[in-house]
Amino acid sequence: MRPRLSQEAGNGIDAGTFTRIEVRDLSFHYGPETALAHINLKVRRNQILGIMGPARSGKTSFLRILNRLSDLAANARLEGQVLLDGQDIFAPGFDVNALRRKVGIVFDKPVPLPKSIYENLAFAPRMQGGGGATMPEVVERALRRAHLWDEVKDRLGSPALALSGGQQQRLCLARTLAMEPEVILLDEPTSGLDPISTAKIEDTLADLKQSYTIVLVSNSDKQIARVSDRVAFFLMGELVEEGPTRQVFTVPRDPRTEAFVSGSFG
Repeated sequence: MRPRLSQEAGNGIDAGTFTRIEVRDLSFHYGPETALAHINLKVRRNQILGIMGPARSGKTSFLRILNRLSDLAANARLEGQVLLDGQDIFAPGFDVNALRRKVGIVFDKPVPLPKSIYENLAFAPRMQGGGGATMPEVVERALRRAHLWDEVKDRLGSPALALSGGQQQRLCLARTLAMEPEVILLDEPTSGLDPISTAKIEDTLADLKQSYTIVLVSNSDKQIARVSDRVAFFLMGELVEEGPTRQVFTVPRDPRTEAFVSGSFG
């Protein structure tokens, strides 16, 4: 059975066609192993690009390249270009710290700081020189955007580690939002969460795309279908197909995509 498509995915709306990120002939290698081969892909402003594919397809490697966390990989080698607003983020002298403030990332497992809820939100902006007088507003705004404010507003001084798993994941999302990024990368953000927490995260993403560009990696093709505006299908390091969500799930161009979305393999 094919997954249910989101209303946004199927209504033909193509808002935000301005390209925020453009990937040109990107290949990435871990030593002799090729993780990604000749990827060409555009990520559009104020849309959610969902990236799906079976394990070891290069999805997470691709995500980490977009804010240069790939730099931390041993014996890694990259070919091609990644342009953010027309600038090559791998060009000599490019400010990587500024890039990571502009392109935030949320990982699959929430890792709150061993501090209060408030300090989890205030820590990074304060380190970047955020004004102390406005910090409560920064904290509240980020928690509201992550749909967490009403649940924690009366216990901001409580330990973040006391929150539930779903709340911790939304806290980590809020922590990213507190840095005022323009692009949000999400690597399996609902992995291990219960259906209610998953739904809250997905509702949050639908709201956030009004202000942010979002790239979502998920092992759930149903989740990709529910929340994404466009979909990229990766297989063994190759970008097999990319397009509007409804098209990819209902009339895919490549038989490998058809096999994946129909559940023939995964």
